[in-house]
Amino acid sequence: MFAIIDIETCGGKFDFGKGRITEICILVHDGLQVIDKFTTLINPDCNITPYFTKLTNITNDMVADAPRFHEIAKKIIEMTEGCIFVAHNVGFDYSFIKSEFASLGYKYQKETLCTVRLSRKLMPGRISYSLGHLCASLGIEIHGRHRAEGDAVATAELFDLLIRLKTAHPQYKSMGVEEIMSRRIDKIKQYILRKLPEECGVYYFLNKDQEIIYIGKSTNVYLRAQSHFNTTEKKGKKMLNELMNVDFVPTGSELIALLLEADEIKKHKPKYNRMRKSEIFTHCIDWFAGKDGTINFKIVEYELSENALLTFTSYSSARERLEKCIEEHTLCLRYCGLTGEDSVCFNHQIRVCNGICAGEEETEVYNKRAQKVLDEFIFKKKDFVLLDKGRRVDERSLVLVENGQYKGYGYLDTTHQMVCEEELKYVATPKTFYPDCNDLVRSWMKNNRCRTIELK
Repeated sequence: MFAIIDIETCGGKFDFGKGRITEICILVHDGLQVIDKFTTLINPDCNITPYFTKLTNITNDMVADAPRFHEIAKKIIEMTEGCIFVAHNVGFDYSFIKSEFASLGYKYQKETLCTVRLSRKLMPGRISYSLGHLCASLGIEIHGRHRAEGDAVATAELFDLLIRLKTAHPQYKSMGVEEIMSRRIDKIKQYILRKLPEECGVYYFLNKDQEIIYIGKSTNVYLRAQSHFNTTEKKGKKMLNELMNVDFVPTGSELIALLLEADEIKKHKPKYNRMRKSEIFTHCIDWFAGKDGTINFKIVEYELSENALLTFTSYSSARERLEKCIEEHTLCLRYCGLTGEDSVCFNHQIRVCNGICAGEEETEVYNKRAQKVLDEFIFKKKDFVLLDKGRRVDERSLVLVENGQYKGYGYLDTTHQMVCEEELKYVATPKTFYPDCNDLVRSWMKNNRCRTIELK
C-alpha cells in the first residue's frame, strides 16, 4: 500500500513562526488505483506571507477556520498506517510532516518513496524532473498547480505511469517498486541499524573483508550509527561506500565506552578514525615546586618526565597547550620554562604577566593561579575506583586508578558478588596504560557525578 501525499506550506522549512503546513492531501493507492482520499486546509497558527499566497492561492482568511494540525494528526496516522510514504521530492513533504508530529511529542516514521528518483530510474535523460515539467511532457494535466489535491492527483497519475513502465522494463519488471528505489546504502543502513541496540557501548564498522574501518562509541549506539548515514562529509560518504557489517560491545558506562574506544583505536588503527590513533607519546608538561616555592611548569621529553601533568604526541601540541594555560591563568613565561631562569619575561614587558619574574608579585598570589592548572589536571586522590552503572540493572561498572594512573576496568554483579573496598581493585581487568586515558577519566569526572572510593 502507498500513501501519495502532497502538502502546501507557508515557509521553505519547518518553523513555528513562519514555516508550517497550510494544506494536505493524502491519496491511498493499493498499487493498482487510488482507493481513498483525504484533503483539507490547515490553520498554521502563523502568518501566510504574500509570496506564498501568490504561489498557492491560499490566504490567511481561507485557513482562519481550518483545523490545526493536531486536530487532523490522528486522521493522518490512520490514512498512512501500513503505507509507504510517496511524494514528488519526498524529503520536503516527509520532513514537514515529521516535524509537525514531533512538535506534538509523537515520532512519525515511514518508509519513503520519491517519484523524482523513480522517474530518473525509469525515464532517464529528461531535461527536468519537476512535477510541472514532467507532467507537461507526459500529457498529465494538473488541475490546481501548487494546491495539495491538484499536485497529489497528478503525482498519483505519474505513479501509475511509472508502475506501467516498470512492468515493461527489462531490468526492473521483476522487481517491486520499493526494491527499485533501494540503494545499496539504504539496504546496508537497515541491516546495520537492525543489529544495533539503543544502549551505551562501542561499535565497529567493518568492510567486506571484515576489517575494522571505523570505531565509535555512544550512550546510544543506534542513534549514533544512524547519524553516520546523514553525513555530508566526503570522507564520511567514502566510509559508507565500504561499510558492510557492524559489531557491538555493550559497556553500560559512558566512561568505559570512552576508554575502550581509545584503546581499540590504538590497537586496530581504523582508516576512518582521526582521533586517538597514536600510541607514541613524545613530550610532557611536567610540574614542580621551585626553590622559592613557586609552582613551575616545563615541557620535557616523555622519557625524561618526572611529574607529568599532561602528555602529548608532539612538542608543538605540548607547547600549544602550555601557552593556552599561560593565557587563561596569567602565568609567567619564566616559570613555564619558556625564557631564561633569571630573566624578566617578555609578557611582563607587554603587561600580560603580573611580574613575579620581576619581584613585583607575591609567590602565594601567583601560586593560587598556577594551582588552578594543577587542580584541573591532577587527580585529587592517587588511588581510587569510580563506580558507575553497568550493562544490566544488577551490575555496576568499576574503573581503577592507582598511583595517579588509569589501570583498567571491570564489572561487579551486585546480586551475588560481595567485595570489600580493599578488594575492589582486583575486580578490574588490567589494560594498557596510555597517557590520554588519564585525560579521559579526568574530563569525565569533571562533567559527571559519580561515586568515588579511595583505596588504602
